Amino acid sequence: MERCGALLLGLCLVAAQSRKEEVSQEPLQWMKKMERAVMLRNKKLLSNEFIRGLEWSLLNTTFSGSNLTLQTLNIHSLAFNLDCKFSGLTLSGTTPQQRLPGIGGGGQHTMRFPAELTRKPCRKQLKQLRLICIYFFFTHFFQSDTKALLLNNLILGAQLDHEHVKNLTDPIDISFWHNQSLENYKATCVFWKEGVSKRHWGVWSPEGCRTEHPLPSQVLCRCSHLSYFAVLMQLSPTRAELLEPLTYISIVGCSISTVASLLTLLMHFWARKQSDPVAPIHMNLQASLLLLNLAFLLSPMLATPSVPRPLCSALAATLHCALLSCFSWMAIEGFNLYLLLGRVYNIYVRRYVLKLCAVGWGIPVFLVLFLLAIKSSVYGPQNITFSNSQGSGSRNMSMCWVRDSTVHAVLVLGYGGLTCFFNLGVLVWVLWVLHRLRARDRAQEQTLGSRPWRDVGTVLGLTVLLGTTWGLGFFSFGDFLEPQLFLFTIFNSLHGFFLFLWFCFRWSRSEAKAEAEMETFSSTKTTR
Repeated sequence: MERCGALLLGLCLVAAQSRKEEVSQEPLQWMKKMERAVMLRNKKLLSNEFIRGLEWSLLNTTFSGSNLTLQTLNIHSLAFNLDCKFSGLTLSGTTPQQRLPGIGGGGQHTMRFPAELTRKPCRKQLKQLRLICIYFFFTHFFQSDTKALLLNNLILGAQLDHEHVKNLTDPIDISFWHNQSLENYKATCVFWKEGVSKRHWGVWSPEGCRTEHPLPSQVLCRCSHLSYFAVLMQLSPTRAELLEPLTYISIVGCSISTVASLLTLLMHFWARKQSDPVAPIHMNLQASLLLLNLAFLLSPMLATPSVPRPLCSALAATLHCALLSCFSWMAIEGFNLYLLLGRVYNIYVRRYVLKLCAVGWGIPVFLVLFLLAIKSSVYGPQNITFSNSQGSGSRNMSMCWVRDSTVHAVLVLGYGGLTCFFNLGVLVWVLWVLHRLRARDRAQEQTLGSRPWRDVGTVLGLTVLLGTTWGLGFFSFGDFLEPQLFLFTIFNSLHGFFLFLWFCFRWSRSEAKAEAEMETFSSTKTTR
């Protein structure tokens, strides 16, 4: 008899535990139902009913311990049992990699709840409180008239029992991190305000939230109430309006430079009988520019989804290698110019051009192959999201390029910055040397009225040869932004064309000099 009683008690306990687990699984069923409705593209989808159903189930479910965590692919839910001794709570998590269109990429997020959160409810003699947090990694249940994108497609929601928490003196801090810098975007912290729109069940509103940027890749929202929070992202108006004309300028300029570089190489091989010891260096620079322009023009075409990913990765690696080669050969031009003007004697180096080729081409190829060996995904299609000037829509533009922000910072910005800094120093030094030579030759300058124009041409030619115009890329801030962008795009997309003009100028000067020497020789022979 005692055994039957014990067995009956055990069955009752098992049934009670089973019922408890069944109740705690109700929010999970709501989450799965919501994801299923989105996948089926249910046109009769009532977002507010789904949201309210999930909130009610989380507020009324029972679970052992002080917290409950449930998650599906795109929805995470948390519930906490609080009391009046609540001293604060900080939650953190990681946003999954982007699966849907938005300001792509993953990142981290945190929510900090102050101790003030429970003070007002506790005055109503409520001893037990339930705090629920719901994270949505898609925006289907929060459609609004605003077409701006949400950072990481992330929406963080919080609710304390059935209380309307607002006007907090110690705000709730919600931090959003992104895996890339957000300096080109205008970020606005917003919350979901219900019952305002006629077409939707709510709108995104910035009321009661303050936006801060502690880091270039972080957005901090400080809000005085509980709700569903997100970060609206819009491309900076200046960048959005200028992007289209700058793209056209780049395409036209690179096309002209491609043809000009090809003509320069053909003219060099046709006139190889004219011995010029520095001509091979100029031609290698022109060849690297030709490769860079061709890869840049092909990049958007091969970044489309229909093109195999390895092909785009290969083109991105080629584009990066060509850019590094351009920087290398521009630095070599500066180094060679220093040897010609600074060391007049004893500058013979055995197999000089071959060693320079090992540096100008070998180092970039080695760096690119090394990156491919340690992380093949460093190259591939890179999405660039931008909005129009009114912020009423957005488009995605893709190109085959470096996808890793660290590699871009070190082996694009860092490599190019060192080259520009070195060549700028060489240019200043060369101008000082030319000024000293001009001061020593004032008598001859008086007889040559065109000398100032020749000096201007020399300075412009050296500026193009050393590629110092690439340094404009490091002045994209403040009031310099708009003119800097146009100057940088025009000068550097036409870099190959300017080198072509400089080569034609030198070639015509050498031809004129040869003719003058021949006339002098002929006249001397006649007088004899």
